[in-house]
Amino acid sequence: MLIDMAKKSPLFSGKKKTQEVASGPAWRILVVDDEPDVHTVTKLALSRFKLDGRALEFINAYSGEEAKEILLDEKNVAIAFVDVVMESDHAGLELVKWIREDLKNSAIRLILRTGQPGQAPEEDVIVNYDINDYKAKAELDSRKLVTSVYSALRSYRDIIEIEAARANQVKHRKGLERVLQATSGLFELRTLHNFADGLLTQVANLLNLDTQTLLLSCNAMDAMSEDVNIDSMHILAGTGQFSNHHDKPVPDHIKSLLEEALKKKHCLYKEDCFVGYFPAKSGWINLLYMDGINKIDDMDKKLVDIFAINVGVAFENLLLNKELEDTQSELILRLGDVVESRSKEAAYHVKRMAEYCYKLALLSGMQVHEADLIKHASPMHDIGKIATPDAVLLKPGKLNAEEWLIMRQHPEIGYQILANSERPILKAASTIALQHHEKYDGSGYPSGLKGTEIHVFARIVAIADVFDALSHARCYKPAWPVEEVMKVMKEGAGKHFDPDLLKVFIDNIDVFTQVKEEFSAQNAELESTTS
Repeated sequence: MLIDMAKKSPLFSGKKKTQEVASGPAWRILVVDDEPDVHTVTKLALSRFKLDGRALEFINAYSGEEAKEILLDEKNVAIAFVDVVMESDHAGLELVKWIREDLKNSAIRLILRTGQPGQAPEEDVIVNYDINDYKAKAELDSRKLVTSVYSALRSYRDIIEIEAARANQVKHRKGLERVLQATSGLFELRTLHNFADGLLTQVANLLNLDTQTLLLSCNAMDAMSEDVNIDSMHILAGTGQFSNHHDKPVPDHIKSLLEEALKKKHCLYKEDCFVGYFPAKSGWINLLYMDGINKIDDMDKKLVDIFAINVGVAFENLLLNKELEDTQSELILRLGDVVESRSKEAAYHVKRMAEYCYKLALLSGMQVHEADLIKHASPMHDIGKIATPDAVLLKPGKLNAEEWLIMRQHPEIGYQILANSERPILKAASTIALQHHEKYDGSGYPSGLKGTEIHVFARIVAIADVFDALSHARCYKPAWPVEEVMKVMKEGAGKHFDPDLLKVFIDNIDVFTQVKEEFSAQNAELESTTS
């Protein structure tokens, strides 16, 4: 019997945990029995055991409660040999139930051993308890013990492999979901700088980094180039030490990494940094640099590679849209310049108007894309004056009733010129052209609209247009001081102007006077170079 072998064995030890020398990680075996000799003989019988080149590691417990404590701390225990009768007649059965139901460990192989079969009949135990084998100590010789361990370990190994495969499938699925979620956000970003800032955030989300920590403490930047000439790159967005690097040269210590990514045409994963390579079909390349991040595993690398492909598509669409919008904006500015020069408006009138409108839109709470729309559309507000005769348009004195009637036609003419376009900028411009002379109290023209019947774009343009007209010289008047302009405009609150928008404008008058001064400086510089 095994117990007799144990008494003669010199290997008996009171230690709870010993390790056999093995060529690989050992299979972990928990022996739960209140008889020390059973622990010793089990170890002796299995001393030469190996499966897949791996030996056994024995963990000893002498009661059911001690086994629970061990299993809460020890991971990857493959087999537990459990005695039925220990501190109580059913301590082993209670331990089995706890392992399966409370610990929820379905992988460990449970082999019940008992020296008193009558205390726990085999049929009852097999039916009522989730065990994998039942052995009476009297029948469990060395050969049968080795056979049981081979069978149990192979079963455990297969279960672990299946669970790992299932976990990988879940991880891949969740990873792809993260890619789709991250990419969908990028398609909603409409400007290059917003795209670059969004790219920083989405890569952080994709790699399961703490976005706030990344943006506040990690060093990151986003650089863009039209070709592989590293010197042509400029930074679009950044955090950490690169947060103020917009439109500045790429730091020298990063250039070599960016050059390597451009040369290899794929993302780079270094020990302490990551360089994302996101190409577009147009030839533009978006490069993302991050340092101070933890090691990226193979799964994350695959996700980033998939993400990079989708980023390229988003970036391509953004560039195409930007090219179209820039073309439209340039045409609108040029047409506005034509009207400006013909009516002898103050230099840069339409450009100042565009900037006033953009800033007032943002300050009043509009989204960036709405502010961009009014900025690009507002230079066309007086496009209808292109049809106004010079005798009326350029008259230095006050207009008579007939001339005033002709002048009042320019909003409807401007609307007719632009109204049939389906392009958002031109549609907005047509509304602005038609309504920018309407007044908040309904006394304006051409339709006598009042209050919120007037489109908010037109209400913003009305404030910007009057401010610019009064603060600059025209053919019929000199420039007014800003203080006088503000006094007159305040008197128009609720009459000529939307009172809420006017309050925002007045509360932030420093913002608008700064724009005025910047354009005045540009005009003075232009005059000095042409004289």
